[in-house]
Amino acid sequence: MSDSELSTEERILRAVKLTLAGVIRDTATPRGMRHPLSDRTIEDLRQCLVLISARERDLAHAAGGPSRKRPRFADEPRQQDPVIRLHRKRPGADRS
Repeated sequence: MSDSELSTEERILRAVKLTLAGVIRDTATPRGMRHPLSDRTIEDLRQCLVLISARERDLAHAAGGPSRKRPRFADEPRQQDPVIRLHRKRPGADRS
């Protein structure tokens, strides 16, 4: 979905989510090293992302769209897409 198809609130949520994710990515440290952000700040970031996700679900549900957006593989068939057989099975092809 392009930005022009999103409401102002959806664009704000997306921008805030991407910004928070960028902060998290930029401040990531290797295992064993002390993180530059306090434990409280890390928990606050998590809670903000949870709230953003909940609001995005609410907006999608109110719009009648899917309530859970999940990533999927490009070759994965969608559940609502019908399967169309291009070639007929030859008689006896299932026999071994």
